[in-house]
Amino acid sequence: MIQLKDIAYIRDNRNILQDVNLHIKEGEHWVILGKNGSGKTTLLELMNGYEFPTAGKVQVLGNLYGQCDVREVRKSIGYISQSLFEKMNLADPVWEIVATGEYAFLRFYQDIPEEVIEKAVRMLESVRLGHLKDQLLGTLSQGERKKVMLARALMMNPTILIMDEPASGLDLYERERLLLDINELSKQQITVVYVTHHIEEIIPLFTHVALIDEGKLIAAGPKHEVLHAENLYKAFDVRVELEWFQERPWIKVLPE
Repeated sequence: MIQLKDIAYIRDNRNILQDVNLHIKEGEHWVILGKNGSGKTTLLELMNGYEFPTAGKVQVLGNLYGQCDVREVRKSIGYISQSLFEKMNLADPVWEIVATGEYAFLRFYQDIPEEVIEKAVRMLESVRLGHLKDQLLGTLSQGERKKVMLARALMMNPTILIMDEPASGLDLYERERLLLDINELSKQQITVVYVTHHIEEIIPLFTHVALIDEGKLIAAGPKHEVLHAENLYKAFDVRVELEWFQERPWIKVLPE
């Protein structure tokens, strides 16, 4: 599905990524976990073809970037990020925001096919927001906005869904409601890649974890093998105890 091989990425004479090798296979769902500034978002930009590595190869869905039309590959990738949300028009109705995902538009400037409108409403209903379809995007809560972006990303029936800190800024209730919707993706044929720096967001859906710090992968593999106190200390420089409850990891910070 996604293969990053011997990746290096340099920006303004700074090594953002170094010697990154990551292979995401069909049927796997990955969390990329690390501190702020560790290189997580840059990895996503490489997967989406918004940035290209200084060295190494990026291959997505059998397409080698640099030897294919990246725009065509992106038609199979759903993407959720704060930077994308900021490009949306807060004065547009929610159903229209979702409908733009069918074509990867930011706004419509022509008539919208009735079948696309109906599909957008169904997507909203799938994340329990059907009752808000006619509300303006700017009137929604933070949690509702994140669900709208999830519904929008699913409009194109993506093969891969990439999410960059989708629960950022949410309170406990809204975060858990969003994570519940994300966990439902296990019923669909989608490979999910999810970036966060909060360990408790690793819900049962996720099968694998990549730990990254200062642009280098500390560990990558099945979540129960990667997530342990020693690796977490390497990634976050904080001593913790880790417990699993209902297939989610929870940490206790130890005193210095």
